[in-house]
Amino acid sequence: MNARTHPAGYTVYEYLLVLTPHEDLRNRIIHIRKEFQEKYKTGLQGGKPHVALLRFSQYRLMEERIVNRLKITAQGLPPVKITLKDYASLPTHSIYIPVTSKIAIQNISKQVRSGAQRLMRLDAEHKPHFITEAGIIITRKLLPEKYEKGWLEYQHRHFTGHFIADGMLLLKRPQGTLAYEIVQRFMFENLPVNTIQGDLFS
Repeated sequence: MNARTHPAGYTVYEYLLVLTPHEDLRNRIIHIRKEFQEKYKTGLQGGKPHVALLRFSQYRLMEERIVNRLKITAQGLPPVKITLKDYASLPTHSIYIPVTSKIAIQNISKQVRSGAQRLMRLDAEHKPHFITEAGIIITRKLLPEKYEKGWLEYQHRHFTGHFIADGMLLLKRPQGTLAYEIVQRFMFENLPVNTIQGDLFS
């Protein structure tokens, strides 16, 4: 199943919901990525640094309903401080900077799950995948030898950073392609429940 075999509306897109750090922090992480790539001769990671919350696949015709639900969910969430510290790995292929403010991430994911999970399920084999170990990727899809050498160094290196997440960003790409495009940004407004319910039923 791919983007070319579906009529309009039934094209399957891959969606990614993320938190985006401020420019200075992004630039620091981009510099670390380039440093790793130059030292270990790996492919350079594309895309702006972000903290992924979840991935899912869905038909294009469901996008408006998902966007509306995420907008309402975001309205009830407060801005949160996201803290990053040091390095972690996913053996034997990836190195990332982990989020240490896990409760903040878990709360956002819980609200998204309760509000929009049903809309994000394409079929029994394609359910939304909520990221349990949140962080910002430095490098991934490494060959085992390069992973071992890189992790031997980076497990002893230190990093600290933080940003205020005042919204979340939904990205999409046609299934089987590489480049994501922005769908919409949803601001965290910390509105009271009765206001949100008014939007929901208006």
